[in-house]
Amino acid sequence: MTSTFTDRRHAGRELATLLSTYAARDDVIVLGLPRGGVPVAFEVASALDAMLDVLVVRKLGVPWQPELAMGAIASGDAFYLDERIVEYAGVSASALEDVIASERAELGRRERLYRGSRPPLILSGKIAIIVDDGMATGATMKAAAMSLRNGDAPPALIVAAVPVAPLDSEARVAHVVDEFVCVLRPQQYLGVGQFYFDFDQTSDEEVRTLLGLRG
Repeated sequence: MTSTFTDRRHAGRELATLLSTYAARDDVIVLGLPRGGVPVAFEVASALDAMLDVLVVRKLGVPWQPELAMGAIASGDAFYLDERIVEYAGVSASALEDVIASERAELGRRERLYRGSRPPLILSGKIAIIVDDGMATGATMKAAAMSLRNGDAPPALIVAAVPVAPLDSEARVAHVVDEFVCVLRPQQYLGVGQFYFDFDQTSDEEVRTLLGLRG
């Protein structure tokens, strides 16, 4: 295993160094993608002295290979589907509907858990920095960016920021984000966890703590 980052918090500090142009501005909002993106986003927001919030996204995994994303859904009814992967994996229409229904239920649960009674932040005219712990197919980041881009009051600028991603990652999201920032784009890419020494699953409790929620 090739480790580059000690853990997600370390990755967030490294990522923040590439985002210094957005430091100490009152129009910047950092949005972590739960669960793994929130510890990274926490460090980015802290370094930039920016507001931290969460944008809930759920990957649509191939039923018998959940880590392979065939699409994603996000807050605001954003929906992205990679027809090529659906066809390649042989996912039937009924199996796809089952995955979507299951992930919509989980999306709702996480929104209630991570947002509590807080209303969504007003993003109109703001710079929204979407942060995850890494990118593979780009489906999750696409759905996240689409949920902002297609909202009633979209931000002025959408920045996708990740510690690690494949070489062609920028091209995968270029049509839905305004800027792509990445610490590491290795030639050999097996998965996000390959580049972390500690890639344990982030818990709901950790996400809530980092977001400043109590109880």
